[in-house]
Order: sequence, then structure tokens, then C-alpha cells
Amino acid sequence: MKFPRRQFLQLAAGAALLPVISRSAEAQSYPTRPIRLIIGYTPGGSADLTARLMGQWLSERLGQSFVIENRPGGGTNIATEAALRAAPDGYSLLLVAPANAINATLYSKLNFNFMQEMVPIAGIIRFPNVVVVNPEVPVKTIPELIAYAKANPGKLNMASSGNGSTIHMSGELFKMLTGIDMLHVPYRGGAPALTDLLSGQVQVMFDNLPTCAAHVKSGKLRGLAVTSTTRSDVLPDLPTVADFLPGFEASAWYGLAAPKGTPPEIVETLNKAVNAILADPAAKARFGEIGAILLPGSAADFGKLVADETEKWGKVVKFAGAKVD
Repeated sequence: MKFPRRQFLQLAAGAALLPVISRSAEAQSYPTRPIRLIIGYTPGGSADLTARLMGQWLSERLGQSFVIENRPGGGTNIATEAALRAAPDGYSLLLVAPANAINATLYSKLNFNFMQEMVPIAGIIRFPNVVVVNPEVPVKTIPELIAYAKANPGKLNMASSGNGSTIHMSGELFKMLTGIDMLHVPYRGGAPALTDLLSGQVQVMFDNLPTCAAHVKSGKLRGLAVTSTTRSDVLPDLPTVADFLPGFEASAWYGLAAPKGTPPEIVETLNKAVNAILADPAAKARFGEIGAILLPGSAADFGKLVADETEKWGKVVKFAGAKVD
């Protein structure tokens, strides 16, 4: 059957719209089944806690379960690649962390380009690290730490949870801005590093606030300052490093991203849900317990944060000479 030209063009236009209408309808009804939230860390840490809290709250708000999938290893690269290679349909999400920004420079070879292959959804929280020393170290302030390190080059051992971790990079940024010499001692995780700091095997650590706050309050560790630009409500007596080193800022942060190609309508749905949760008093109180600062905003806001952090930590990685092949 041969259609008149006008009728043919009308049918062709209608056919061309079908995939768009179908995708739009799917996005509007999203979600219709459980969603995977992939994280590159083992259960029990701050990343896992953040993912499980958000998964629970998002499930309640969107009416579908969020399945937390812990895929540690490769400095979070295993989880990141799994998320980026998933179908861009909104049913596989990634908990983004500073490691994603740091790894862009830390690793000489990656199977992906994170900034180009992900779609930012929303920021969730950030929280500072704390400059802590073993009480045997004869310093009580940041200026005293700098002076002591300069007078005793190489004598202070700086523990971290591993090469390229936020704990490590916070210390390297401090070294870069002060010109001091501290020996970096990487551990296979934050727990063993903290154990040796408590026992005096190492002297300094830029530890995550949720992990070390109780030890600072008990006097088992001496807190010198927090690494955020403002004081923490959890340790309100501690100044900020920036009070003595203008421009210094280092913190852990988490947000959500999806694979490239995820429909904008789905990204918007998730962004609105996350922001609604962050505005809820119960969520504010729960995150406040671990000293977290909320990160509400648009998907573009979170994308800018990741881009800025990637540039910032790239300079520190190069300064430190850190590399993972």
C-alpha cells in the first residue's frame, strides 16, 4: 500500500516519537522495581552507613527497595566500573566518594574515565577529618605541630588507611602547604592505623571524625584541629586547620551517580528525593550524630564538587608522588 506523502510524513513523525514517548513514560513511572546501590567499601564504615541510611529513606520515599551491594577492592575501582558498565536505566547507582576524585590521578591505568562516564545525581554529606596525635607528642596546637615537625624532620610518622585515601591525602595536603617532613605509614584500613596511633607506634593521623571523636573526648588522643572550613558540633572546642593555614580544606564526602545515558527525568526524580530527605529533621539529626555536613543541591552542583575535588587532589597526588599501577 502506498501512502500519500502527507500521510506518510505524519506516520513517520509519529513512529519517530514512539521511543521518546516510551522512555518518557518509563521515566515518569520510575521506579518500578528494586534499585542497586553499589559501594566500593566493606560493611561497617561511614560509606556503608551512609548508603544504608539513604537506601532506607529513598525506599520509603520512592516505594521500591534499595539493595546495597558492597563491592570492595581496587581502591573502589571495582565498584565504580561495575556501576558505570550497568544499563543506564536508573536501577544501578553508585555511592560516589573522594576516592573517585583521587583515583583519576593516583592510578596510571583505569578502565574508565569517571568524569566522562558518570551522570551526577546529588550530594549527600561531607564530614571533616581531625588532626590527632598520640598524647606523648609534645604539641597541642597546629602551629606547635608545624614547629615540632620542622625541628625534627622525619621523626613524626603519619598513619593513614592506605595510599590515596582521604586520610593520606589530607596529610599530604598539610605537608604541601607547610613544607614539613612527616613519614607516611600506610595501613590496610583505618582501624589498624588508629590502633597503632593509640599505642604510640605512629604519632600523627588525619583521621575521619566519626572514627576518632570518642578517643579525642576521652583523652586517649589529642585533637589539634578539624580539616573543614568551619568547626564541628561534635568537637566544638577544636579550631580548624584553616585558622592557621588559610585555604586548607579536606573532607570526606558522599553522593550518588549513575551511568552515562541515564534519562534526565530519572536523575531529577532521584535528586528531588535526596534533597527532600536532607531537608527532613530526622535525617538531619541522624547525620548530625556523626558530625556530617549536609550537601543539598542540584545534580550540577554535585558534578561541580566532583570536578573540583578531582582537580584539587590531582595536584596533591602529584606532590606526594603517590602512584598505584
